[in-house]
Amino acid sequence: MNLDFPLILVIAVAVSGALTLADRLWLAPRRRQAIEAYKQQVATPDEKVLQRLNKEPTAVEYGKSLFPVLAIVFVLRSFLFEPFQIPSGSMIPTLQVGDFILVNKFSYGIRLPVIDKKIIPLGNPQRGDVMVFKYPEDPRINYIKRVVGVPGDIVTYSFDKQLYINGERVTETLLGEEPGSLGRASLYTEQLGDHTYQIRKENRRRMEPTREWVVPDGHYFMLGDNRDNSKDSRYWNDPHIAPEFMGMVPDSYIVGKASIIWLSWPSPKTGNLPGLSRAGLID
Repeated sequence: MNLDFPLILVIAVAVSGALTLADRLWLAPRRRQAIEAYKQQVATPDEKVLQRLNKEPTAVEYGKSLFPVLAIVFVLRSFLFEPFQIPSGSMIPTLQVGDFILVNKFSYGIRLPVIDKKIIPLGNPQRGDVMVFKYPEDPRINYIKRVVGVPGDIVTYSFDKQLYINGERVTETLLGEEPGSLGRASLYTEQLGDHTYQIRKENRRRMEPTREWVVPDGHYFMLGDNRDNSKDSRYWNDPHIAPEFMGMVPDSYIVGKASIIWLSWPSPKTGNLPGLSRAGLID
C-alpha cells in the first residue's frame, strides 16, 4: 500500500496547529478563569486542585508538543529538501541501491504540497540533471532518472545504444569493463550539458531498433545511467495519454533535483552498516 505522506503531513500539521490555536484562544483562558474563581473561593488553595484545573486535555498536550516539530518538517520537506532512498540499480554507477539522497525541492520552482501546483517559478530542468519525479504510469510512486531531453529536443537512441540530441551524438569515452548481468558490462564517461558522469551498458544485451522522440512543451525525456537495466522514457506505456506524450514526464510530475548523497546503507565499505564513503554531490 502506497501512503500519501505529503497529505498525511499536511493533515497532521493542520490538526496539531488547530489544537494549539484552540488552546491559546479558548481553552487556556478558561483554565485561568477557573483557577482565579477557585482562589477566590478558598483561603488557601490546594496545589493538587490548581494542577488539575490547569491541566491541558491530552489531545491538546500532544498537539502543542508535536506542532513545532511537524511544522519544521513540513516546511523543510515541502519547500526545501526531501530525503529519498534509491530502491533499484537503474542509475548505477551514479547512484547505488541503498544510497540516501536529498532532493532539492526549490531548484525548479516552489510548489504547493499535495496538489503540486507551481506558485513561484525558479528554473527548469536542464540536460544532465538527475531528477526525481512521479512515475507516469503510477503517480503514487517516485522515480529517479537523468534528464536527457528538454522541450523541443529530438532524442534518438540508436540500435548500437548511442544517444543523440538534435542530431548530435552525445560524447562518451570508454573507461573499462566490469561483470554484468549478461556477462560483461562497459563503463563510459558521458557529457551532457554541464554534467559529466558515468553510464553503464551491457556488452551482450540484445540490440533494439533505432527510435526517435520529439519532446513536447512542458515535458522531459528521462534515461537511467544503467542504460540496459532501466525502465525509463524508452519503455513507459500509459494508454491514458496521447502518443506524442508517451514516455514523457510532465512538468507537474516533477518532485525536485537530486543534489546530494548523504548516506549509504548498505555501504560498500561497511557492509550492512550505514556508511559515508559515497557522500557527496550528485553530477
